Amino acid sequence: MSEIHYKYTLFQTILALALLPFPGADTWAGEKPKLILQITVDALRGDLPGRFSSMLGNGGFRYLMDQGIYYTVAHYQHANTETIVGHTSLATGTVPAAHGMVANVWFDRELDRLVYNIEDPDYRLLTVGADVDSKTEIDPTQRAAKVEGRSPNNILSSTFSDEMAVHFAGRSKIFAVSVKDRGAVSLAGHAGKAFWFSKASGEFVTSNYYYQQYPDWVNEWNARKPVTAYADKSWELMHPQAKYLFGDADDRDYETDFPGFGRTFPHAYGNTDDKYFTTRLTLSPAGDELTLDFAKTLLKSEQLGQDDVPDYLAISFSSTDYVGHLFGASSLETEDNIARLDRTLTDLFVFIDKEVGLENTLIVLSADHGQPEVPGYLHELHIDNAHYFDTETLDKTPAIMALKKQFGLGEELIEAFYQPYLYLNHDLIREKGLDQAQVEQAVAAELLKFDGVAYAVSSTALRSDNLPDTLMMRSIMRNFQPKRSGDIYLVFEPNVFINDFDGLIVSSTHGSPWRYDTFVPVIFAGAGLSSVTVSRPVTPYDIAATLAAYLGVKPPSGAIGIPLPEVLKQ
Repeated sequence: MSEIHYKYTLFQTILALALLPFPGADTWAGEKPKLILQITVDALRGDLPGRFSSMLGNGGFRYLMDQGIYYTVAHYQHANTETIVGHTSLATGTVPAAHGMVANVWFDRELDRLVYNIEDPDYRLLTVGADVDSKTEIDPTQRAAKVEGRSPNNILSSTFSDEMAVHFAGRSKIFAVSVKDRGAVSLAGHAGKAFWFSKASGEFVTSNYYYQQYPDWVNEWNARKPVTAYADKSWELMHPQAKYLFGDADDRDYETDFPGFGRTFPHAYGNTDDKYFTTRLTLSPAGDELTLDFAKTLLKSEQLGQDDVPDYLAISFSSTDYVGHLFGASSLETEDNIARLDRTLTDLFVFIDKEVGLENTLIVLSADHGQPEVPGYLHELHIDNAHYFDTETLDKTPAIMALKKQFGLGEELIEAFYQPYLYLNHDLIREKGLDQAQVEQAVAAELLKFDGVAYAVSSTALRSDNLPDTLMMRSIMRNFQPKRSGDIYLVFEPNVFINDFDGLIVSSTHGSPWRYDTFVPVIFAGAGLSSVTVSRPVTPYDIAATLAAYLGVKPPSGAIGIPLPEVLKQ
């Protein structure tokens, strides 16, 4: 641990101790909440709720920000800000080096193939035909998945929800729901139960890791076919167009024109026979609305928060991420999506208040990562350094060609790039009798000369003790897991992005260690908490540690977060 990091951690610990109540204070005499409600909004950059505050009502984001404990300066400290990485960091309170989810996908050298983060061939999906349809799947991570089964077994650390299960002798009811399978599985942990949306079937599904057959209420929900309510309808603006910050910027040529969805309002969903129908639902606020409807049915059917043992419900809303990828953070679509998400949150809180009571519910909201701006939008503001980087040309550039000639290599040296790792051809390196470390270092040195590359760090260097002690190197180290990380970690310059994922062109991509991708909100509310706005820097890893301390359970096995004193004091 660096001296700077040690001093920061020591400061946080001393502050936490100083703000805790004295033993015997009334704080510790109160009853535990009946429900922990953990809300994750995929790709909710920390400034977005405030930026679009004129679109908000009183019961959603405003309830959280005005009546909760609102941490306005929260950043992740790991380098790869992707969905599974952030969700698992929220669940475990630690960095990917400890929990193992270093990327949405990684190349497994032992299996000699690409691995999807939560794949598990031992646990099939309960719904036949609900596995990924690669022809209609917009999510490139999902399209890379070749194994149908799903489980949390690839997560190497315990989660907060696991620790709840252990502490309360398995009596806590633990559930997680999301459109994305990785959004649900990560937060449910090893001891909970997860449900996610299948675009192939238009239903919420799970695997036999969790159940041998669906509960009746799930079958009933799926039998209702709620997706059909959106057939032949469109995503339309919630307010008059002139009210929006980006009301005069609906049609931009750099936005993604997904088939049948278009770049301008209204965005048509199509009919149920259209192969892209359910996909379009997830590209809009409809995905969050379906998630909420299923989560409400779950809470009531499973009777969460109805006894003296705390229960846990995690809801991960995915639409903000998909909308951001297609249209960007500064778009009319993102602005309207935030307005509709606000209404969805209001609906959720009203329902929770009715069924459990907000005073009996500890709510925490955060995000798995932020999101960048689209280069085209930045160009409009004369920020001209923003551009896309073509990783397909890496092995064919003169610099790498010269390097191959130097090593006597005629075949491809760079085998693949899977965000954020470059993978070298190990078989070729061994066949030529070359030193793996030497080749890694040579390739990394050449990559640093590329326009748009900020850092290229070899795994050999990450295993050594002589890395410079900088914020960037520490964030890359926090992403390093020896069995899963690639050969060279690539960091692109700020506002330099990859937009071609397996043939799918999108407007915006996250995943960097820059502040626009690490910045997220952290808000605690409910359970009688009083309003406080805190500008002290915190991390999302602190959430799991805070929840554990609040309930008096031990922290997750790899947790590095520090309990937030403002929450515990109340």
